[in-house]
Amino acid sequence: MQILNKPITIITGHYGSGKTNAAVNLALSAAQAGQPVTIIDLDIVNPYFRTADFIPTLQAHDIQVIAPVYANSNLDIPVLPASVDAAFSQTERMVIVDVGGDDAGAIALGRYAKKIEARGYDLFCVVNARRYLTKDSSQAVSMLREIEQAARLLATGIINNTNLGPQTTPEILLDSVSFAADVCAKTGLPLVCTCTTQPVSGLPDPFLVTRFVKAPWETDQEDHTS
Repeated sequence: MQILNKPITIITGHYGSGKTNAAVNLALSAAQAGQPVTIIDLDIVNPYFRTADFIPTLQAHDIQVIAPVYANSNLDIPVLPASVDAAFSQTERMVIVDVGGDDAGAIALGRYAKKIEARGYDLFCVVNARRYLTKDSSQAVSMLREIEQAARLLATGIINNTNLGPQTTPEILLDSVSFAADVCAKTGLPLVCTCTTQPVSGLPDPFLVTRFVKAPWETDQEDHTS
């Protein structure tokens, strides 16, 4: 399934919706297909789940990682490096951007809006029907509109990443289909994909992912969740 069709792909959404896991999997998928990739960690809000946490995995696939200076440190104030601006101007590599949660995180993206528009982009909003404050499709749409306003960019698609971590079941995924369809209907945006770590019959536009991002209390044992 072809998901990445523009020079720049922006991944955003509500806190805990699974943006970083989606961004990492998209970057790896593109790299494995032979596409030169740069991933930008623009999450200046959440200090716990960042693309920068997976730098060794990404670099092992020749993926360039650009992250705030404070990523993986104890600094409170982020400093966005000049390489972020440069990445939006270059034409040699596909760019994937992992944006911080909600409109607060999208503010950082807004400063690059004109350059992103000039290059060509997709902005995919990740929704999770099992996350607090976005269990209702209308809430998810309101959150998306706030992100658009802060980022000064319009969304182009919806990624359904409904999950409950290690407790995710095929039934949970299938129950989320109508939720994602409602979000798409209310926004007029297409469903880009439904993230899953296992084949599930009847799941629309499945995108098979590895669950890299895990809560601190989870073990490293194998699981089959989305």
